[in-house]
Amino acid sequence: MRITFTSPVVNWGGGTRVISIYARALSDLGHRVTIVSPPRKAVPLRQKIISLAKGRGWPSEAKFKQSHFDGSGLDHRVLDRWRPISDDDVPDADVVIATWWETAEWVNALDRRKGAKIYFIQGHEVFPHLPVSRSRETYRLPMHKIVVAKWLQDIMREEYDDISTDLVPNSIDKMQFFSCPRRQQSVPTVGFLYSDASVKGVDVTLAALKTLRQRHPELRIVSFGASRTSAKLPLPDRTEFYYFPKQDEIRKIYCSCDVWVTASRSEGFNLTAMEAMACRTPVVSTRTGWPAESIRSGWNGFLVEIDDIDSIVNGVEAILSQNDDAWKTMSSNAYATVRESSWSESVALFERALYNGCRRAKKGRYRENATAKRSILPETNPRSEL
Repeated sequence: MRITFTSPVVNWGGGTRVISIYARALSDLGHRVTIVSPPRKAVPLRQKIISLAKGRGWPSEAKFKQSHFDGSGLDHRVLDRWRPISDDDVPDADVVIATWWETAEWVNALDRRKGAKIYFIQGHEVFPHLPVSRSRETYRLPMHKIVVAKWLQDIMREEYDDISTDLVPNSIDKMQFFSCPRRQQSVPTVGFLYSDASVKGVDVTLAALKTLRQRHPELRIVSFGASRTSAKLPLPDRTEFYYFPKQDEIRKIYCSCDVWVTASRSEGFNLTAMEAMACRTPVVSTRTGWPAESIRSGWNGFLVEIDDIDSIVNGVEAILSQNDDAWKTMSSNAYATVRESSWSESVALFERALYNGCRRAKKGRYRENATAKRSILPETNPRSEL
């Protein structure tokens, strides 16, 4: 099958990472995969001068080219400048996949020769900094949808009347994220992902850590991220921060923690929570994304409401105050939560969903009657249909 992914500007973010995983895996299965994306918009001279004046240095255009596609060997085509992707940029194919609300608009305008139109949804992109009405409309476009979490599947059904959405959950690389059964750290340790994006709720995490450090001066704090720390979100004193760590170093960070905190205000999935659990680290998370479906308070971590600083503090303290046997039980439960997940299974589901989208496009059935029910599994061997 000939498959084209249309992507927004690629980077080191989780969304790009998931796209790259599926692109590589589908290529390994023998599909012909192409990725098309625009480059980052040029940084205006005035913005560069402001950055220099504020001590942030002269912005480098080169660093924006780095992403999870580096060294992949895939056919990744980057446009000459930032602009909408058009027919001339996309090869004729069996499937063309939108991966973001803006790319959904672009894919919707493509000629049918570019393939059956599929919308891969990793989040409900209706944030204030976006043109919300336009973003919402993309979920009503005549495309087959693939979502990464049940809450997204529920939204597609309840808000957009689409009952034919395929659910393909993300997974983890068990060769990268793992741990033998382990004990608590000699010094109580809390970890979190640093990001300057408001939606990630790092300001809430930092407020909770401030209280925790006041109550427990010996508390060790570790963090990593693809964003450099900023004056707007200063880290607590003595925080061990790892900027852009190598992928094999991230496991060591997870394994060095007694509890992992994620205070996101919105998450499509939240891979870091799953990765931490694979490394046997209990998680305290806001009720968003995958954690909302997988964390059971007191069993493998704690769920709290969005922006609830006190509950985050209480959840962390509840985990850190456990004796070693109780903590090891919660640690084992965290691992058990993700033990059965695998990218190979997710890739198989994703491939089946693509064939499902092809069948629906061929029949002209992008939406099913609200009373109809439909399986995501192919009725016959999917590889024989194209």
